[in-house]
Amino acid sequence: MASIGAAWAVNLSWATICQGLSTFISDTQAVPGRFNMFSYKGATVIADYGHNPDAIKALVQAVSNLPAKERSVVISGAGDRRDEDIREQTRVIGDAFERVVLFEDACQRGRADGEVIALLRQGLQHASLTRDIAEIQGEFIAIDHALEQLNPGDLCLILIDQVEEALAHIGKRVAEQA
Repeated sequence: MASIGAAWAVNLSWATICQGLSTFISDTQAVPGRFNMFSYKGATVIADYGHNPDAIKALVQAVSNLPAKERSVVISGAGDRRDEDIREQTRVIGDAFERVVLFEDACQRGRADGEVIALLRQGLQHASLTRDIAEIQGEFIAIDHALEQLNPGDLCLILIDQVEEALAHIGKRVAEQA
């Protein structure tokens, strides 16, 4: 929206603006970590760097409109956020995903080991949909765990922390399936 407004403000023609919009691709090269979609063994995998309650709510709304036999999510919490914000992320997640993979890694940002996962788990206490919770140490191990659980027609949202490294890891796993 900001790009459209800026283009309009400098008097670019609507034809030029429409051309730009119609050729925009949300991939790992153009917008790394922003709703990057992959296909893995017949399942849809989405990687995003959303790490606050509002971002999680927007992502949940977006993925709830996509078809899926079962939904899973890989999530951690940035340690420099308020406790309540970390809990709120998984409160939202718990009403939208059957499987949740919690992980701790580089995102602890001053928190003690286990503290972020404990807050995330607290947010899941009254989850209406989540029935399977895994706790993993290490972002890439958590990603691999979630990918191994996928079946054709499933959807997995991976909330990445180390953007370039995680996208490269997912890309490698997608390439290996061929």
